[in-house]
Amino acid sequence: MTYKFARIDLDKTNYAITVPWQYLTDPDIPALNSIYKTYCKHKNFSSVMPIFDSQYTDPLTDVIGYYDQNALVAFSLIKRFDSCNAMCYQFAWTYHNPKMRLGIETMKVECAIYKQRGFQYLYLDQAHLYLSKIDGFETLGPLE
Repeated sequence: MTYKFARIDLDKTNYAITVPWQYLTDPDIPALNSIYKTYCKHKNFSSVMPIFDSQYTDPLTDVIGYYDQNALVAFSLIKRFDSCNAMCYQFAWTYHNPKMRLGIETMKVECAIYKQRGFQYLYLDQAHLYLSKIDGFETLGPLE
């Protein structure tokens, strides 16, 4: 299997905010870790990288919480490298209602948020097939 990195060119997106969200400026780390644990169990990952408390509190990382009926059900960690480039490096949700399709819907919300903030690219750690349906999705080739 070839490991590919990807990004989303935000100039090629035009998504609306469809999921209630907010920046978590004082994140409830145990609650977020509980969501992460539920997510990893649901996905049946054979190996899991832990999330360290400092990742939630890093001043260059945005912690975005997503809600269903006023309950926190998902979060994303997005590292800002500069005013144009950010990395979506962790997402997790409870899968309490799979029909919500939060994996894809929150990605669209993040495109809308960061495009509005003037960012050019959202980088993705891995070129997951389901994310290839996002407008502006590009895989990155070798450096030339």
